[in-house]
Order: sequence, then structure tokens, then C-alpha cells
Amino acid sequence: MRFASPGAMDEYSRFVDWDKMDMSAQSQDTKELTCTDLHELKQLARQGYWAKNHSLRAKVYHKLISNIPCRTVTPDANVYRDIVVKITGKRNSSSLPLPEFVDNSLIPTYCLNAEGIGAVRKIILCIANQFPDISFCPALPSVIALLLHYSKDEAECFEQVCRILACNDPSRRLIDQTFLAFESSCMTFGDLVNKYCQAAHKLMVAVSEDVLEVYSDWQRWLFGELPMAYIARIFDVFLVEGYKVLYRVALALLKFFHKVRAGQPMESDSIQQDIRAFVRDIAKSVSPERLLEKAFAIRLFSRKEIQLLQMANEKALQQKGITVKQKSLTSPKRQNVHLAVHAENFKSEIVSVKEMRDIWSWIPERFALCQPLLLFTTLEHGCSLSRFYSHSEGHEPTLLLIKTTAKEVCGAYLSTDWSERRRGGNKLSFFGTGECFVFRLQPEVERYEWVVIKHPELASTGSETENHAQTASSTLSSSSIPSDPSDRLSPFLAARHFNLPSKTASMFMAGSSECIIVGGGDGQALYLDADLNHGRTSHCNTFNNQPLCSESFQISILEVWGFRDTMNG
Repeated sequence: MRFASPGAMDEYSRFVDWDKMDMSAQSQDTKELTCTDLHELKQLARQGYWAKNHSLRAKVYHKLISNIPCRTVTPDANVYRDIVVKITGKRNSSSLPLPEFVDNSLIPTYCLNAEGIGAVRKIILCIANQFPDISFCPALPSVIALLLHYSKDEAECFEQVCRILACNDPSRRLIDQTFLAFESSCMTFGDLVNKYCQAAHKLMVAVSEDVLEVYSDWQRWLFGELPMAYIARIFDVFLVEGYKVLYRVALALLKFFHKVRAGQPMESDSIQQDIRAFVRDIAKSVSPERLLEKAFAIRLFSRKEIQLLQMANEKALQQKGITVKQKSLTSPKRQNVHLAVHAENFKSEIVSVKEMRDIWSWIPERFALCQPLLLFTTLEHGCSLSRFYSHSEGHEPTLLLIKTTAKEVCGAYLSTDWSERRRGGNKLSFFGTGECFVFRLQPEVERYEWVVIKHPELASTGSETENHAQTASSTLSSSSIPSDPSDRLSPFLAARHFNLPSKTASMFMAGSSECIIVGGGDGQALYLDADLNHGRTSHCNTFNNQPLCSESFQISILEVWGFRDTMNG
């Protein structure tokens, strides 16, 4: 028995093959949307208020997209009608060559009919004609294919996609349109996985030769592999809340992949292929609503913090000359942990190659492009705090490794140049950012990150909630972030960006002629004396850590490692 299609008389059904649509998910109820309050709209989007009515969803998409602030001259439906025949000619649309910037992306057909499938290519070519600045945009075919389901004709779809591409609100990122933006988003996603999906990240490091290559697939999972019902629900929320939603959903996909596949043998020789297959068949294990529920249960950084991280990653890529896609490579080769920490060029008296690779997998992506460089070791430079400073200063970040006389091994990743300690004059004062972390390797491996990452509520005091942070960040103007990439960026996870109840939650690192301290507040994660001979460790508020080794210990060897940029010598 064939259901009557709810869109049979729908003005937005021209490109839909109703035999492919999930009819059980469609409702005949006639609903309207009169809400204009952003908070209420956000709740309705998350709840799927317009998801079960094809016509209503089309009208909501149209309204939301028409409200996107755009460049003064943004191509509209009339432009499409004027240029489409000139650009595509009379050729069969399936034979039309795609522009290089879609990077051989999958062109999802979703629930499109033959006319809709052909229309995707025509619209892509017309967008290429009108947006010569687009150099890399693999998500575009999926966005066009999705919006065609909710458009009256090709011209209307073209106009809606153009508005998304022409958004000129500096705080509102929608779709990556350059290789630099895309690649830095992949690095940012890798950083977020490292912070929020540690079990999945550990698996990726163990089974893949190049972790960033796996994470570079994150947009393909969303705009290529996900079934129509899922990407449409994500798009509902994306149009209201923006780019951050995409990170959330991709993190949730990785969490579900790890949960479903944990302990099972890989289905192919490639973890990349396994994740793609899992996402394609996600309906077997997770519903769209459950996926979104999981995504919004992740307590992510504010939009402003993610923007700062993205900009730091872009700056790192620019400094390394990685701004365009290399045609000879599938992606610019990151120095993955196996190449960065190579048995032939790495030697430490404290950690093995494998242990250093474990540590390297924890560091931010923009520094994982580098190789370890030994700056200081007590075996060669002696047990002197002044020599420790003279060899470490001028390097940012650094890695501190300690081996005790009891053969315990612990350390810290320190985000900031030790020369910053001088800002406090002779007074011991803390500095650094929330990217700092402490760890132990022996007798067992454990990493402790800034307490605010796992407990963001500590940075809220009623007036500062996640919603407030998001609203505030939406007013972020280009004047609040340096436009010149050579300017020093406001650091990612700087304590001043957070409304912390006390300073004890942000005591990252401190140094004087008398001692070094890492982590403070009701204890210290690490305290080292001026002779680099003795130390103490205890629980501290900054990292909420357990003691990293015996609470009072004698140092056998101490090493400081820097990060050598192999691409710039």
C-alpha cells in the first residue's frame, strides 16, 4: 500500500522523490511558526518543531536564510535565471564537470528525483561563476542537495545557498570556503576530540597512521555520509545556532562510533572507511533525535573560544605555508605522532619513543605539526634553575618531563614562554592558559587537564551561562580580534575570558629564582626547588589532579622539550 505523499500538492515538492522519503516522519498537521525570540527558536529547532512538516520546514528555512546578513551585492534568483543557460548550455546535467573547489566531494542525492539530481550540478556551476573567491568548499554539494528538497525551483535554491555563502557577519561562520579555513577546522575538530572524546582519540592514535587524516573527514561525515533525515535535523539547528552545531554533532558521531565498535575488530583496513560506513548506516544504532541529544549534552567551549582556537590553527598553517590544497597530496601531511617522534631522531633518558608518542597525541594540533627538540636536561646542563630558564625561555610551548629516584615519571605541558614570569617583577605570579595540562606515565598513564574543561559550570556564576556566552560572542566584531594574523592573538583558553569564582582555578604555571610551580590552589600539582633536586606533588584546584607521583620526591632527571617546526627548518 502506497501512502499519499504529504507533499503531493506541496509547492516545495518539485525535486522530491516521495518514494525515498520516510513517510512515517511526515505529518499532515498544518502548523505555522510565528516565534521571533532567538532562545525560543533555538528550543523549537532542537525539538524538531518543523521537522515533520515538509512545507513548514521549507518556509522556516526560507525565513531563517533570508535573515542572514549578507554582502550588499549577493546573487539572487533573477541572476540564476539570467546565467544558467549561458553556463550550462543544453548539455545533459550529469555530464557537467564540477569545479575543483568541491574536491571530488560526494554529491548526495538524498531523496531527490532525477530533475533534482541534475539541478545540483547546475547550481554548483552557477555559484562557481558568481563566487570566484571560493577556493575550497567540499560541503557545498550537500547543502545544495538538501535545500533543493525545500525549494520551489532551482533559482530559489541558488539564492538561498548564495545568502549562506555571502554572510558578512564576522562572528557568524557558516560554511568553509577556503582550504585554509577547512584545514584549520579539521585541526580544531582534532583539538576538541582530544579534549572531549579522549577514549575515541586514544583509539584513533592506536589504529591510524595519521590522526589528522581521520579528523579531516569530519565534514564528510555530516555533508556526505549521513542519511537525509539526519542531516536535515542538523541543518534545522545549524541555521539557528551556527557552525558550532557541526562540531557538536561530529563529536557525538565519534562517541557513538567508539561506543558501538569498542572492542570489536576493524571491519576494513582503514579506520576512516569504518567510520564512514558507521555514519552511512547510523540508523541501525542511533536515531536523529538521540544523535542531537548526545551532541547537546557535550559542554563545549563558548563560540568565542572556538573562534580563537580556529584562528590560532589558521595562523599556524599560514606560518607553515599551508594555505592551498596540494594537488599531489590528499591532504597536507601533518607530522603525525609516528613521524614527529621517530625512533631514529628522538632520544630521551626519561621516556621511550612510545611514551613520547602518547604525550604527543595529547598536544594541540597546531604543535603536533612539529618535532620534539631537547632544550634542557639536568644530565648535561646541571641542576640549576637559572640554567633551566636560560635554555627554556624563548620557546612556547614547552614540555616538562621528570623522573624520580623511585623511577616514577610525570610531567607537564606548559602553554606559555617562561619569560612571562618576569611580568610579576620579583613577586611569584601565575601565568599560562587553559591548554596547560599535567600527567604521569609511570606507574600508570593519566592526564589531568584544566578543571574548567570538564566542569564548565565552574566558570559560571549565574550571570555567565553558556547561553550568555554564546549571545555575547555573537556580538564579537572584527575589531575585537586582530585582523593582521601577525598580531598576537588573544590566547585560546586565557583565564580572563572566563568568569571564574576564584583565581585558584587558573593557577597554571609560575616561576621565580626560588622555585617552579605548576598548578595551584589548595595544593600544587608540581613544586620544584631552586636546585632542581627535590619536589612535591598534591591535588590542586587548577587541574583537579591526584598526586602525580610520591607526594615528596627526589628528582633523578629533568628534561625540557620544545617544538621544532620541521617545515620552516
